[in-house]
Amino acid sequence: MEETLAGRMATPEMAEAASKVVAEPMFGVLDILLMSVSLGIGVYWFFFRGKKTSEQPSVVKKLSVAPTLTRSSNVGFIAKMKSSGKNLVVFYGSQTGTGEEFATRLSKDALRFGMKGMIADPEECEMEDLAQLTEVENSMAIFCMATYGEGDPTDNAQEFYDWLQEGSVGLAGLRYAVFGLGNKTYEHYNAMGIYVDKRLEDLGAERIYDLGLGDDDGNMEEDFVTWREQFWPAVCQRFGVQATGDESSIRTYALRIEDFLPEKVFTGEVARLGSFRTQKRPFDSKNPYLAPVKVNRELHKGGERSCMHIEFDITDSKIRYEAGDHVAVFPINDSALVDRIAELLGADLDVVMSLDNLDEEASKKHPFPCPCSYRTAFTHYLDITSVPRTNVLKDIAEYASDPKDKEFLLLLSSATPEGKKEYSEWVMHDHRSIVAILEDLPSLKPPLDHLCELLPRLHARYYSISSSPKLHPTSIHITAVLTRYTTRVGRQVNGVATSWLKGKVPNGPQSMPNVPIYVRKSQFRLPFKPATPVIMVGPGTGLAPFRGFIEERYHAKKEGKVLGETVLFFGCRNRDHDYIYEDELKEYQENQTLSAVYVAFSREQAEKQYVQHIMMQKKEKIWELLEQGGHIYVCGDARYMAPDVQKVIRTIISEHGDKTHQEADDYIKKLQSKGRYACDVWS
Repeated sequence: MEETLAGRMATPEMAEAASKVVAEPMFGVLDILLMSVSLGIGVYWFFFRGKKTSEQPSVVKKLSVAPTLTRSSNVGFIAKMKSSGKNLVVFYGSQTGTGEEFATRLSKDALRFGMKGMIADPEECEMEDLAQLTEVENSMAIFCMATYGEGDPTDNAQEFYDWLQEGSVGLAGLRYAVFGLGNKTYEHYNAMGIYVDKRLEDLGAERIYDLGLGDDDGNMEEDFVTWREQFWPAVCQRFGVQATGDESSIRTYALRIEDFLPEKVFTGEVARLGSFRTQKRPFDSKNPYLAPVKVNRELHKGGERSCMHIEFDITDSKIRYEAGDHVAVFPINDSALVDRIAELLGADLDVVMSLDNLDEEASKKHPFPCPCSYRTAFTHYLDITSVPRTNVLKDIAEYASDPKDKEFLLLLSSATPEGKKEYSEWVMHDHRSIVAILEDLPSLKPPLDHLCELLPRLHARYYSISSSPKLHPTSIHITAVLTRYTTRVGRQVNGVATSWLKGKVPNGPQSMPNVPIYVRKSQFRLPFKPATPVIMVGPGTGLAPFRGFIEERYHAKKEGKVLGETVLFFGCRNRDHDYIYEDELKEYQENQTLSAVYVAFSREQAEKQYVQHIMMQKKEKIWELLEQGGHIYVCGDARYMAPDVQKVIRTIISEHGDKTHQEADDYIKKLQSKGRYACDVWS
């Protein structure tokens, strides 16, 4: 710095300027005049303006809260309840939208019991205000809380969970109820719902009704309906209210059709208007990146099933990921199904409309990005392939012109034993989507706008990333099996995302189709030291994250680092059909990145053989690596495979560690607490 300044002063121009400054008087008449004016302004500011500011603390207050303006429209749920006369707030923790859907239904229910409800996203609220809910007469809070991953809160409930753990606010006088959403195939079943229910009680709140637990592996809808039917009578008894008897459909949104400017109309964007036309970083769940598909190839070598290896180009996105992370894909519905809805209802899907919330105080102004055309709504925003929940069937029953169809829909939506059984059989087991129901009940003609209000949102699908940024810094790879099956009534069901991705095949570097994606971080990570032994268990597409792990270990080996033993247990049906990435795995064995690969071919012998069986055959090696401080990872099916693998690990620990069943369980829990036993599973 000093050399630079010296060089500048050595120039002729600078030397001349310096001589001029020395030759002239220090202050001219104009300088003195300007200094006098400045001094006068300073005196005025100090004595008068400063005093005036001190008398207006509201100005300072506004400036102090400026950084949180992004949440201002949603902060202050107590004030909203007071101003709008509401006395019930339903908070939701939701990852896929079901928790939010249940919260909306409970909020609507309130009107039938003389109460006024609102739903609230805890991420957009100051949850410490819960203590002030007692200021609202006859008030209560309901929490619809989903459990995500390995017993974790959903993304939008993380801050609420952290706040509950701090436990610095007393909640005496708060009346509450909790319904949890979980899946029994996961080890930490409904952990979030259970925790919130117990923690609120610990903080002094009053439980109005018992904790409800919904099981997505069974019948989540039936669990919710059963709990709700018992919950409201408990509310009536506690608050002294009665059901109004009005069972008519309650609309949340009003239809608005006008000549919208084309540039103001959504065409499939997730949140920000025009985000697909003009991409802006950073990319996240509300602003996905349109990633070009550079590779889409078939992995299966035979058989009727299909498994895709897909590579997304992220060169210009500045997206960063790590091996073990997940990538979210935003799919769209099959255009043939969308057109079928229009055909069945005799409707024009190209009408541009907006659905506006009738409650001006509501933070959620529209059910999905509006305005848009009906075609855009049914293509990009609405889930038209899942089975409709009972509330949808109940609300559309009034649009059936045939009394028999109407009666049947009301039966399906009822909480009676007969209704629950019929819903389970006719809707769930036969997997009747809204399209199938419209086909099977031809007199049913609900208006498009009401259908748009009732159907759930179409959500992103998550895939384990099957690559490492160490080898592929500009691309993200996924491994996906095409979902396709036929129901017992003969209808073919196609997976929304995988069927759509199947058609995303590039035609040279200049013709690559785009897919909206974003990366979701995971805790599924390799040990920090490459010398730590690793055991990976991943049958089928459970191999996906381990492909990234293996690439990571290969890169470390190339850099000269010492690798611990790296063992893979893989499973598939037949070596000639679905042994995915076989050549890659053999190459990694040859270059000694992989110490061993043990494969279970389930259909090549009379008695089926799975990964847990070959794990028992290699139990001495597994125990040896665990005792050396090794990490074990499991990826794949949560319903059968993951529990069976854990049973095998428990048996190995018991036999070779000379431990009782309880001691083996404690050993496993210790592994989990230290991050040495991790699962990335799905059901």
